[in-house]
Amino acid sequence: MLWLHKLLLAIVSVPVKWLVKVNSIPSDLRSELGIDKDRPIVYLLRTHSVTDQLALKMSAVALGLPKPTLNIMIAGQSHSSCLFLQKPRSVFNRKTTDTSIQEDAAKLFKLHRENPDLDIQIVPVSILWGRAPDKNTSGWSDVIANQMSPSWLRKFFIVLFLGRDNFVCYSKAVSSRKMIQLKGSDEDIAHKLIRVAGTHFYRRHQNLTGPNILERHQLYNGVLGAKSVRKAIVEEARSKKLSHQQAKQQAKKYVNEIAADYRPGLIRLGERILTKIWNKIYNGIEVRHAEKVRALAQNGHEIIYVPCHRSHMDYLLLTYVIYHQGLVTPHIAAGINLNFRPVGGILRKAGAFYLRRSFAGNKLYTAVFREYLELLFNKGYSVKYFPEGGRSRTGRLLPPKTGMLAMTLQALIKGVNRPVSIVPVYIGYEHVMEVSSYLKELNGTGKKKESFLQIFSAIKKLKNYGYGFLNFGEPINLTNYLDQQRPNWRDEQDNNNDKKPQWLTPVVNNLATDVMGRINQAAAISGMAICAICLLSAKKHAMAQTELEQAIEHFLELLSDAPYSVLATIPKISGKKLLENTLKLNKFTVSEDNFGKIISLKDRNAIPLTYYRNNILHMFALPGLIAAIVFAHNGLSKQQILDMVGKLYPLLKRELFIYMSVAQAADYTESLINKMLEMGMLETDDTKVQPPAATSQSFYSAWLLNRSIQETLQRYAVVLTLLSRQEQVSRSELEKKSAQFAERLAALHGINSPEFFDKKVLGTFINALKENALIEADDNGQLHHTEQSVILKTDVINLIEPEIAQRLQQI
Repeated sequence: MLWLHKLLLAIVSVPVKWLVKVNSIPSDLRSELGIDKDRPIVYLLRTHSVTDQLALKMSAVALGLPKPTLNIMIAGQSHSSCLFLQKPRSVFNRKTTDTSIQEDAAKLFKLHRENPDLDIQIVPVSILWGRAPDKNTSGWSDVIANQMSPSWLRKFFIVLFLGRDNFVCYSKAVSSRKMIQLKGSDEDIAHKLIRVAGTHFYRRHQNLTGPNILERHQLYNGVLGAKSVRKAIVEEARSKKLSHQQAKQQAKKYVNEIAADYRPGLIRLGERILTKIWNKIYNGIEVRHAEKVRALAQNGHEIIYVPCHRSHMDYLLLTYVIYHQGLVTPHIAAGINLNFRPVGGILRKAGAFYLRRSFAGNKLYTAVFREYLELLFNKGYSVKYFPEGGRSRTGRLLPPKTGMLAMTLQALIKGVNRPVSIVPVYIGYEHVMEVSSYLKELNGTGKKKESFLQIFSAIKKLKNYGYGFLNFGEPINLTNYLDQQRPNWRDEQDNNNDKKPQWLTPVVNNLATDVMGRINQAAAISGMAICAICLLSAKKHAMAQTELEQAIEHFLELLSDAPYSVLATIPKISGKKLLENTLKLNKFTVSEDNFGKIISLKDRNAIPLTYYRNNILHMFALPGLIAAIVFAHNGLSKQQILDMVGKLYPLLKRELFIYMSVAQAADYTESLINKMLEMGMLETDDTKVQPPAATSQSFYSAWLLNRSIQETLQRYAVVLTLLSRQEQVSRSELEKKSAQFAERLAALHGINSPEFFDKKVLGTFINALKENALIEADDNGQLHHTEQSVILKTDVINLIEPEIAQRLQQI
């Protein structure tokens, strides 16, 4: 029979090569799963299937693993390199039959006892053809949808229709050395392996495909039958003088307006279209830390993705990446502005559910939306929403909207039957297609309403957009988070679970800030962003090519050896190569004279590039502040630098969503100072830390760091100076006057940053001053300066450029 199986493999392998495209999950088996290619590997599959074995072979060859179609030599004996739990079903009989796995596994364990130095890795591998979740109702598509040990005839159709969506998913290896330490004979241990493997494959299948599709009647019953919605329907009927049936119909309309209509076939089609689009417009999509999310999924967590929002591309890119990482594609909270024909219906079938910008006291809509969200959680669907509430027009994170986070916590408090984890996600691009429209909006042009023609026009203009970056951040287990923030929260619940606890608002606010900090904690430095931060810091936005290459090298070395965080990622190539790649995006002007090339920005390019600089400005805030302090004072002790950074850090943390605590920031500041001294970006005479000599090779890079933080410090100086000149001022008046004077400074000094005089950014700084008790507010809401704010003003003015400080005297 062995020769017959080999013949079948040889015959079937030809069409399989043409029909099957393999996706291996994960792609780095050693770092994520600890699989050692130098030790014996035996694969454990669910079904003894020729096509499964061939798909595994394609994956194994790509990953440098032993071929599963060949025997493996263990202790001088030849053994099959695969174990199978079940044989395929027959065409006419739905029963499955066992294989000889118990006998084969027992032989391996016996062989191990005879050779104690052996350590055979038994690697479970789940083979999926397409990833459609199960349905509660049957149909003709079940011919290929049901993949539990299918017959050869059904497998023929599965490979034919789903061969391009094949996923080979590896799990952590089971060590034979550890297995034989269990009690019992080799046959008993083999039986335990079979039992555990059966449960593992079932859970793995659920983790990869997700819960059953939610049918429409289940949706209506689940939402409209909820206690809070029934109560809201009664109140709607009473307040608007409607019949109960009319109020219920209104609730049903809200369900239809909100709810997704997920269709896995559209996800497969979208994946193929998006693959072509990404290959056309991006040089690559770099994804990091997906193993953290896979671990959560395998441990049964409800996963809520909370990404930053740079572009409409975010909706597509994150779902695409999640799909390719072997995770269940999420239901996505989308603004109602995207629900226009035909796009709205397509997105709805891809998992989008819609919410209004404001619930505006509409209790029925609020109740329906909240119950729908809770239904998704309880059914086990992963969810994605944007905590900023909209796309960032400046490139920096926006202050978070807390509505969705509040509803998530309320659902948890009411009782979600599985652990819930929030996964922050950083998304960055070397080119954002909406940047030009963002700048028009910042200059006062109204936001254009989304339409199909607008999207079609954007697609036509797609071109080389460089690299995209997607980093998963450190997850937050919400139960553990609540335990830390409110240890007795379980005991404080009353019978009315729909009532919002008084303590919830501050906890949600803390959670929102923590989420934004964790998004920035996982930032990615791109070539465009680091070139932007250098050129925008240079006088007249121009640098010699050699100077720019050297500055990039210095900055990369600084952040490599004194990393902002272990989750942040930086390019692994030289500054010269990084600049070469970035120049291909045609964002810079390159000229040449007798002394070499000059890289510069035209005014029309300088403003858009502030967007990419702002993506990573938080990573340069502390190095820049250190440089600014040292250059301004021309030498201070290390402790004096630490003290001054400590004064300003809480304000920078609030504005730029830096994840570090004050103590962590102090330690990081000291490590930065030490590294900058080592690199020659700072110098010391044993008592004072000083700027490098002007003749030093590192002088220009240190000076650029100082310049990178200047606009932030100048904005702080404007607000603090205005505040100090008045006995009292309203918050709105302070924001207005600060924006006006900042705009004047921008015009006089050529500051090409729209956020320099943006009221939202100025408002965030004013909030930070209040939160840190640097200013006071009376009972009427009027703001007053304090002794501490006057001292801070003096400190900040000493750090900014003298010509800007002189202008502030005109206020």
